[in-house]
Amino acid sequence: MKLRASRVGEQMKKELGDIIGRKIKDPRIGFVTVTDVQVSGDLQQAKVFISVLGDEEQRQNTLKGLAKAKGFIRAEIGQRIRLRKTPEIQFEFDESIDYGNRIETLLHQLNSESQQEE
Repeated sequence: MKLRASRVGEQMKKELGDIIGRKIKDPRIGFVTVTDVQVSGDLQQAKVFISVLGDEEQRQNTLKGLAKAKGFIRAEIGQRIRLRKTPEIQFEFDESIDYGNRIETLLHQLNSESQQEE
């Protein structure tokens, strides 16, 4: 059953990227990248991880816009993916990209400090 949930998650990821990029015309929604979709084993819940280009205000506006369009997005997913019941969608920020950028800047700082000492 876990294999099916992961396949549904991957298909939802592709379709969500297309829907958010092309179908939604809300000006609050900025440049959004769907990084991952985790679907529960019973295919009832889907947690969508997104990355937003911009500052904290832009991120919050995007989250509000996506929450407002959740019904439309779910209906589009239901039309594109044939499932008995379309999963409930929950949007969350993917913090791993920010975390990775932070680690990369720290490594660059350490590298430049060690080169200055030599």
